[in-house]
Amino acid sequence: MDRRKLVTLTNLCMITKGDEILVIDRQKKDWPGFTFPGGHVEDDESIVDSVIREVKEETGLNIQNPKLCGVKDWVNSDGSRYIVFLYTCNSFTGDIISSNEGKVSWVKREDFLKLKLSVDMDVLIRVFEDPEITEFYYQKVNEEWNIHLK
Repeated sequence: MDRRKLVTLTNLCMITKGDEILVIDRQKKDWPGFTFPGGHVEDDESIVDSVIREVKEETGLNIQNPKLCGVKDWVNSDGSRYIVFLYTCNSFTGDIISSNEGKVSWVKREDFLKLKLSVDMDVLIRVFEDPEITEFYYQKVNEEWNIHLK
């Protein structure tokens, strides 16, 4: 039996500075709202290198030593899988700049949940902040997507 599956690899990174979190107000129609910087892993690129590159492209910051804190994943209706590697980082250089991805800004952690967040970011932040939770898994049951935190 062939166990190979098509997999899309992506990343998100929560960057902190004291009691602030870096956010992007994404303008993409498929995933609008406030979220963290991140994107796709390119061919022949390590996953860590991809998050460093994406953060630089989207925010202008050069991050050092991003820490893997979990994954977000789901299986699409065609059987392919989508995996988002979740990182945290508090070591960086540079100044923030916005990009075509959206406006970049620092927000107080206490104000994060008050923002108009991208879909399910209010739940996903738990994976970034709680070391006991390392997976955010979507499962489709009867045409509804259910969230499982593990």
